[in-house]
Amino acid sequence: MEKRTPSLSYVCGPSDTPLVYRTIGAALSDSADRYGDREALIVRHQSARLTYAELNALAERFAVGLLALGLEPGDRVGIWSPNKLEWVITQLGTAKAGLILVTINPAYRTHELEYALNKSGCAALVLADRVKTSDYIAMIRTIAPELNRSAPGRLHAERLPKLRNVIVIADKCVPGCFRFADIETRADGRARKRLAEVSATLSPDDPINIQFTSGTTGFPKGATLTHHNILNNGRFVAARQRFTQEDRLCIPVPLYHCFGMVMGVLGCITHGAAMVFPDEVFDAARVLKAVDREKCTALYGVPTMFIAELNHPDFSAFNLSTLRTGVMAGAPCPKDIMRRVISEMHMREVTICYGMTETSPVSFQSMPDDDIERRVSTVGKIHPYVEVKIVDESGNVLPRGEQGELLTRGYSVMSGYWDDAERTCEAIDDGGWMHTGDLGVLDDEGYCRITGRLKDMIIRGGENIYPREIEEFLYRHPKVEDVQVFGVPDEKYGEEVCAWIKLRTGETCTENEMREFCKGEIAHYKVPRHFRFVDEFPMTVTGKVQKFIMREAMTRELSRRDCMTAN
Repeated sequence: MEKRTPSLSYVCGPSDTPLVYRTIGAALSDSADRYGDREALIVRHQSARLTYAELNALAERFAVGLLALGLEPGDRVGIWSPNKLEWVITQLGTAKAGLILVTINPAYRTHELEYALNKSGCAALVLADRVKTSDYIAMIRTIAPELNRSAPGRLHAERLPKLRNVIVIADKCVPGCFRFADIETRADGRARKRLAEVSATLSPDDPINIQFTSGTTGFPKGATLTHHNILNNGRFVAARQRFTQEDRLCIPVPLYHCFGMVMGVLGCITHGAAMVFPDEVFDAARVLKAVDREKCTALYGVPTMFIAELNHPDFSAFNLSTLRTGVMAGAPCPKDIMRRVISEMHMREVTICYGMTETSPVSFQSMPDDDIERRVSTVGKIHPYVEVKIVDESGNVLPRGEQGELLTRGYSVMSGYWDDAERTCEAIDDGGWMHTGDLGVLDDEGYCRITGRLKDMIIRGGENIYPREIEEFLYRHPKVEDVQVFGVPDEKYGEEVCAWIKLRTGETCTENEMREFCKGEIAHYKVPRHFRFVDEFPMTVTGKVQKFIMREAMTRELSRRDCMTAN
């Protein structure tokens, strides 16, 4: 009997729907023509409601205002803000003007902000004045004290040599800064003519977004994405949820992530659906209220968000019966939570997504009618026009069912890391394959399971954290001789950050001292939850640090502590 050759771990997403070869600005104009009087954007915490026609007009006026400041296509504009109306206007206005939007995590502090602005060479920065207890104006002044004595648009800061324009989302006037609301008033006939000229020269293949991802080398890397990358990816994510112009998507995830700005904003724009923002940062009660009051049909979130919503004491008081679909992504979903999301939140067609910033972001997504087991044990099937293969250490494609590294190729792969050819070559090989660093298995039906990762990465509540970045920062502490950072299991966030520190001879230090050193310098989610001061690290005979032994030891210690607390 002839022996059957096993199928190889390669898939390519078929589709009857062609890719859209349009710029984001043109796509918004198309939607304004098709869905002009339909609601496009509802920002509940700002009491803002815009139709597609109004959203398009606002984005165009902001684009003209930016060009009137002297910005040119290809210039970088940073945005450092939580979810706001102005965030979406900035995203769409920069796209219309051919400016590259640099999305900056609102949790970033001065150390990370300075690096991101300089690495990308931002000529302008749009920022909120403050978020909760975080004073963004004070932080930018720490890096650029020259702001106080500069005229708006004429900043010359020693530590931020490229930055000229600072635009504040606030009603008050801030020395050295433009008010966001005043940008469109700077537009004149010449600037409007300039926008028309610019629009005619823009290409879907132009870079339009730089998203910083934590770096294995200790510094964040700027994944550079094009109109073509993210417009199509957002469109296909929404299509798999069967979006139409009748859908209303609640978006509590942050806009600075692809989850918000691509899967959310661009997914809605390409289908004429309405975007609903419940608050500037996640709040379970406000999400539930937004779904209820706005009659949302879809909801996005990471598992911890859904858990917080389901466990809210007033959960039963909200009517969620209009919900149908949505996306849960960023971390594996427990089966019990998936059952409750489907039954108690009525999201019978909720989907799971997998991807990474460098791939715009989604490569795999479950189908709306997949059973619960598929939705919690796999990341679904391949997206249209995306290729994936699973390879061994030598790069050979493995048979179905065998574990290896997941590589992906297609329209969604970034153009590269901004100003970093070396890291780009490490990530994307000569065949155009993006090496994800994730381990996966493809089954005979094309469903993928993510089984681990080659990268030394921590995933905390949907945030990807590379230990090397935190290690490089902690090395700056004068008492630290050596440091190793790794993840430990956590019931709430999936993983938490732990740092083992070897101090210099004769030094003493406390956990609180290390936390204070981190405070205000790195994002809160990167600050280690657990610190341990040790005399040595477990090593191999060849001198390689064994982080898995540290992880096992800390997991046992934390488990014993939890048991003692429970008793």
